[in-house]
Amino acid sequence: MGTTPLLAVQNVELSFGSNKVLKNVSFDVAEGTIHSIIGPNGAGKTSLLNCISAFYRPQSGQILYDGTTDLTKTPPTQIAPMGIARTFQNIALYTGLSTVDNLMAARHIHMRQNSLASMLYWGAAKREEVAHRAVVEEIIDFLEINAIRKSLVGALPYGLRKRIELGRALALEPKLMLLDEPMAGMNSEEKEDIARFILDIHERRGITIVLIEHDMGVVMDISNHVTVIDFGKKIGDGTPDAVSASPEVIRAYLGEE
Repeated sequence: MGTTPLLAVQNVELSFGSNKVLKNVSFDVAEGTIHSIIGPNGAGKTSLLNCISAFYRPQSGQILYDGTTDLTKTPPTQIAPMGIARTFQNIALYTGLSTVDNLMAARHIHMRQNSLASMLYWGAAKREEVAHRAVVEEIIDFLEINAIRKSLVGALPYGLRKRIELGRALALEPKLMLLDEPMAGMNSEEKEDIARFILDIHERRGITIVLIEHDMGVVMDISNHVTVIDFGKKIGDGTPDAVSASPEVIRAYLGEE
């Protein structure tokens, strides 16, 4: 890990009219870590991810990526090519397409041949297609979804669709993954599977992960660092042990006995 954080959120303020969603939020995400963001419902966690992915524009502050690029001034279309991938609370897949086709759709940012060459499926276009399919097949094996590779995504159970969405983010070959409640609505077995895949993505592929998750057991088990937000304000930032022992965090989020 370098001394410059991969992601530096600096004094970010976000408001919708008179509603102040983020209040002077600052924290660093070190490269090569799993950095979790926790807080009660409505705390501003997803809004923060929307700022990082350039979907929202904060009124003030900076979000520096890789020490140089201010994401608050970056067009949303440039986020994925820069190496940032995102999953969503509400699954955003192509429900009428198969698992393979959903993963292939994420490869578009790496495609170099023009549409005519691709339609002719000849020469360089054919070689590129084969290379992209090899990447997708490796992800299918990695996420253990070979049995549903040709299934229409819209007909699949919720837990498997969440896994496919994780695969689509992987297909972008990101340096940074933003995971917005990837285990929401899952049973304990499905959560264990997703947690294992997140750890494998981090450890075997070296991808930095920013994770929003409500399951505190999972957060404490897999995170290197935790940031806590309550009513748009940062109230905790540190190791899982330090954060879980903070009286302010206990009052606001974990609850008091």
